[in-house]
Amino acid sequence: MNLNLLLVEDDEIEIMKFSKVLNKLKKTCKISIAKNGEEALAIARKTIPNLILLDLSMPKMCGLEVLENIRSEVGLSFIPTVILTTSNNHRDMLAAYNLGVAGYFVKPLRYEAYALQIEKIINYWSDNEFVK
Repeated sequence: MNLNLLLVEDDEIEIMKFSKVLNKLKKTCKISIAKNGEEALAIARKTIPNLILLDLSMPKMCGLEVLENIRSEVGLSFIPTVILTTSNNHRDMLAAYNLGVAGYFVKPLRYEAYALQIEKIINYWSDNEFVK
């Protein structure tokens, strides 16, 4: 299955790290990148991704606001959204789960641990995607 993936991340280093992991995994994914919440919503409406990977700390609109908007739109509300963030704040985590997030992963500092998390997420959603 070819995932149509939306990565919502404003940090260029994190984007490069994510791309490096995907290249090593040799997964066939169509990746769209949004660097803020407004871009994320525009891209999601246009491309209807199979999976959204969403950072919480972003300019213009935080990740929780993006998630709230995604969940409120009929055409987007069913898209699995996984939080990838450095925040282990329990209020953020609880808010994300209350908004119907499919997963919440705190980005580890070590590249190897990060790569393993991304691999698990991509493999799981490649096998269990909702949108074709």
